[in-house]
Amino acid sequence: MLVKTAQLQEGCILAEDVIGKSNRVIVPKNTVLDTKMLTVLQKFLVTQVRVQSVLVDGSTFRPSEIIQEDEPKPRVTENKDILTLYLEAVQQYKQMFQSWQSGLPIDIGKVRKMFMPLFEKVLEAEKELLFFHHYCTKSEYLFHHAVTVGLLSGVLAKKLQYTKGDYCQVAIAGLLSDCGMAKVDPKILNKSTALTPAEYKDMRQHTVYGYKMVQKVAALQEGVKLAILQHHERNDGSGYLLNVKEEKIHPYSKIVAVADVYHAMISERPYRNKQSPFKVFEQIHKDCFGKFDLSVVQALSSLLMTLSIGAKVKLSNEQVGEIVFFEQDSPFHPMIKISGTNQIVSLKEERDVFIEEIIK
Repeated sequence: MLVKTAQLQEGCILAEDVIGKSNRVIVPKNTVLDTKMLTVLQKFLVTQVRVQSVLVDGSTFRPSEIIQEDEPKPRVTENKDILTLYLEAVQQYKQMFQSWQSGLPIDIGKVRKMFMPLFEKVLEAEKELLFFHHYCTKSEYLFHHAVTVGLLSGVLAKKLQYTKGDYCQVAIAGLLSDCGMAKVDPKILNKSTALTPAEYKDMRQHTVYGYKMVQKVAALQEGVKLAILQHHERNDGSGYLLNVKEEKIHPYSKIVAVADVYHAMISERPYRNKQSPFKVFEQIHKDCFGKFDLSVVQALSSLLMTLSIGAKVKLSNEQVGEIVFFEQDSPFHPMIKISGTNQIVSLKEERDVFIEEIIK
């Protein structure tokens, strides 16, 4: 819907780029507006913007004055758009997490009911995985992280030729991988600055806490339970808490490990800013020799290249363009067609320029 800037509130999601008078993007599409972003719009004298009808917390945005309504979308559950399903899943996971904090057990039936409709939708529209991190806020990072890691883990398992029964289990493993955080001191979870060594030691216990929470859930495969326990282990033994090596790490764990690190690094977190998706993937690729399973990293590489063709990106030099081609030997540095000029730029050759963000 098109609304006046004065009608906006924190949590609104931009439905299209905000373009300045110099024809540059001031704020990209899918940005979740916070106090800082609202101030930016005011300083650039932006009088109206188009936003989603749903807020980042999953509730409906209904300003008192609307310049132009979008075409109404069907509201029956089967036809909910994927963004609505995603944001609702995040809020439902948050509610479940809070119930675990209060001591209630994991209700796996409720977990599946919340998550599987979204996962099935994502399997039909995998490209949406490129954009979910845009909606992740620092205050609700933990809940967005759980849902997206679940989705990405399941999609990677499918790409690795797992059966449907198995890739659905891997997806649940990713979703519940941080369930043990519910048993960590909330002061540590909610801290906005870097953790002290003692706090970090306490936080690392979440893998054991999570394993104990699911240990007696009969509906979960043992691989799911081990993924919750082992998703921070590394092939070279440098992970935690058990410091086990490659041969003792369950295959599900190796998939969730890659999904977990990738999403964590591209998202806004309480004490770390998000990084460029392609720079993150480049770092993961370097780490695959010793830390991560090569087949899983290759699956992520194939997925990112396939989904990113045609995607709109913002470059580090402020230019906007479209990914048009990947060279197999350089999956981090694609060729970009610059908007407005149609100039083709090879990031393999222009190493001082990189993709800052994928924008929808």
